[in-house]
Amino acid sequence: MNKHVRNLTIIFGLVGAGAVYWATRPDEAQLPLSATEGVKPQIGEARPQKIPTVAIADVARWQANDRPKVADGYTIEVYADKLDHPRNMFTLPNGDVLVAETNKPTGKSSGIVGTISDWLMDKAGAGVPSANRVTLLRDKDGDGNVDERHVFAEGLNSPFGIALAGGNIFIANTDAILWWPYTDGQTTVEGKGKVLKSLSADAPNMHWTKNLLASEDGKTLYIAAGSNSNIQESGQAAEFGRARIMTYSFEKQKLENFARGLRNPVGMDFNPWTGALWTVVNERDMLGSDLVPDYLTQVPEASDFGWPHHYWGGYTDYRVQPLEPETREYEERPDYALGTHTAPLGLLFTDGLKGFASLGQGAFVARHGSWNRYPMAGYDVVFIRFNQDGEPEGLPVPVVTGFLDDDNNAKGRPTMLAADKTGALLISDDVGNVIWRVPPKVKAAPGQ
Repeated sequence: MNKHVRNLTIIFGLVGAGAVYWATRPDEAQLPLSATEGVKPQIGEARPQKIPTVAIADVARWQANDRPKVADGYTIEVYADKLDHPRNMFTLPNGDVLVAETNKPTGKSSGIVGTISDWLMDKAGAGVPSANRVTLLRDKDGDGNVDERHVFAEGLNSPFGIALAGGNIFIANTDAILWWPYTDGQTTVEGKGKVLKSLSADAPNMHWTKNLLASEDGKTLYIAAGSNSNIQESGQAAEFGRARIMTYSFEKQKLENFARGLRNPVGMDFNPWTGALWTVVNERDMLGSDLVPDYLTQVPEASDFGWPHHYWGGYTDYRVQPLEPETREYEERPDYALGTHTAPLGLLFTDGLKGFASLGQGAFVARHGSWNRYPMAGYDVVFIRFNQDGEPEGLPVPVVTGFLDDDNNAKGRPTMLAADKTGALLISDDVGNVIWRVPPKVKAAPGQ
């Protein structure tokens, strides 16, 4: 090879390497996270990506007495450890806590998106087989320590949602809602359960969790189901029964749509001051690190939040074809932004908690942590204050942090929220395999 050819080879090699770097470089956020939070987030220009920004924390689990950090006035302790990927929790009337030890169904995904998703889950510590069980945790004397553990239900299929209504316990597998008769205080259910209703779980089953919430009168079951894609790239048929909240009426014995256009609604709770249903939603990816804000919102019946064609009350996602400009005026604008790519999962209003009055009335949200934003965001539990009209205001207040170490490795990831029998806040940590308990700090008696 002569010198001229060798130089050209080097030049083309450098150009090629530069092109690869340019195509795969992470899209760095140009706005602080706070600009994409609150009632009026900044919605900037989209920066569509062919190759996604991948910024997800490597796993470096909690060591010895290491634990998350909490805001002044509170403390944090282990409620239950040595769990197997704990996610959703449900507190029974007698104070027992049910926890779903679960993960996505077994099997590798197909296609580029599926392969990337599998790699991300492995990297995030979520590539473990699903334990497929619900465990009961019992604090017999109300001292904040778990005294008994029982296998409440097993042999399930990626269970997540848990609810109690009409003397029956309901568990949502990824593909069906099961039910069993329940008596207060029992520690296990018998048999495999009866199928109340089948749910969509067709491949690639991208957002596999199905969450449940029973109405206060016990007559209705709310079911949250995430989308099967980012922006419906697998086709409209793949989204049947997805990206929405549904209701099941026990009186009508019928499953109906309640709200749609919600890419991935997970945590649900009723606003205690208005009675309205609220949820947290994971929005779409690959529009850059500054779009689109995940959100907390009230969910009116028959509402449409725009996915996949629009976001944040009318902004068009031009990647989705054909366009549907005629639907924009009928779509809802979310109530409150939780930051871009923070991955909110758990939602809990403060009415069932004790010792949090100093924060005011509001809701806690567990932000599981980003993968499509650089720098990383989330990995915390925040408090959103609600005003006297039952509406959110201000910016999220960090309450539990420290899930990332100084090198941005994940010691854990906050997932779902519940209250224990004493009114303390419980946080499931699916990477740390622990449930954390956050009570108010006990003040020392005078002279001590």
